[in-house]
Amino acid sequence: MGQSKELVLGIETSCDDTSVALVNEKGLVIAEKTITQHNIHAAFGGVFPELASRAHLHALKPALIEVLEKSKIDGKKLLAIGVTRGPGLIGSLLTGINYAAGLSIGWNVPLYGINHLRGHIRSVDLEEQRLETPAIILLVSGGHTLLAYHKNKNEIELLGSTIDDSVGEVYDKVARMMGLGFPGGPIIDKLAKQGEAIIQFPRPLLKDAYRFSFSGLKSAVARYIDSTPQAKQEDICASFVEACLEVLFIKSCRALTAYKPKSFAIVGGVAASMQVREKAQHIAQKYNVNLCLPPLKWSTDNGAMIALATWDYIHNNWQQKHNVETRLHIQEM
Repeated sequence: MGQSKELVLGIETSCDDTSVALVNEKGLVIAEKTITQHNIHAAFGGVFPELASRAHLHALKPALIEVLEKSKIDGKKLLAIGVTRGPGLIGSLLTGINYAAGLSIGWNVPLYGINHLRGHIRSVDLEEQRLETPAIILLVSGGHTLLAYHKNKNEIELLGSTIDDSVGEVYDKVARMMGLGFPGGPIIDKLAKQGEAIIQFPRPLLKDAYRFSFSGLKSAVARYIDSTPQAKQEDICASFVEACLEVLFIKSCRALTAYKPKSFAIVGGVAASMQVREKAQHIAQKYNVNLCLPPLKWSTDNGAMIALATWDYIHNNWQQKHNVETRLHIQEM
């Protein structure tokens, strides 16, 4: 067997990806398995919560078995287990939490309930230490859009978040309006590269310092599609993406100006967008900050980021480890 006491098992089931991973203290991923549900939810143009929960139930055991077999690790000798405890879809979360709790009891290994957003933030240090604090964090995913100030290794201050839809959610909904399939982000980005941003979609809450809003943009795109059936899909996508990026990066620049950080990190599923990454490079150069991006594989939901975040909880003794209830006591990100 390997050095199990030097490893943490991470379990992620916050939405529609079932993911299990073993990670050491430095962020090295020893083994990982992610099972997606895109084929299940494609017909709905978005995640169907009840079906997601059932799929997690079926996927957790084979994912865990594959990770343990790859690593040749005895689960009873792990240092700890970390499981996403929120935010996310309640049914999906409970499936993962209950499974992790069973492993914790059966293996007699401490269990930590991990904030999903802290997991995304820690994803930038998977495989390589990238983040240097203080840092500005832009978290953009299917469930969340926010700006945060990462003051030091443990302190994170929320600057502003979306008051309605997340940017990733709007990508998926616009894709559904246009009949492009699910998930919507990759196909919208691809079409946007082929089009021109000639449609003037609104930039909601642009003057507000750090809060976001994307429901108005979504509605504007829907009205345009209905009223202009002859419009090219490529131009709609290009114009929509430009509107999203302008809002995201104008607010990010405000934070970079105000806080003067060493690093600028972009995390979450939308961080996999090539348009986001290209724009971020220019912003980082302009403000002379270190740009921190997770590898594409670790941008979307995954168990490795939850495992690495678990090390923070261990080092800071953020949760007592006497029973499942106290181990899952809520901590801020």
